[in-house]
Amino acid sequence: MAYTFDDLVEMQRAADEAHGRVRELKDTYGRPTAHPWSPEETETYETAWQHWRNLAGDVQAAVTAHAGQEDKPRFDVDAAVRTKARHPQPEPASA
Repeated sequence: MAYTFDDLVEMQRAADEAHGRVRELKDTYGRPTAHPWSPEETETYETAWQHWRNLAGDVQAAVTAHAGQEDKPRFDVDAAVRTKARHPQPEPASA
């Protein structure tokens, strides 16, 4: 499947949001070695972690494919996607 740059940005935002959920759960539950997690906490965390890893893997594969199609260095495409996803420019005001 061919991805546009905007598709990649949206995929990166989804992965970042999922990663935020993982960090939030870790902050809420604490370290499992300091305070053993309940089976429900463990399952919730593991599900969120796997979801994040799947999204992150998907975006990385899409970035690689896009870079190859556009004949651009993968690193440059990845950096541009992450920058746009994490630091969007405000839309110019209409006159």
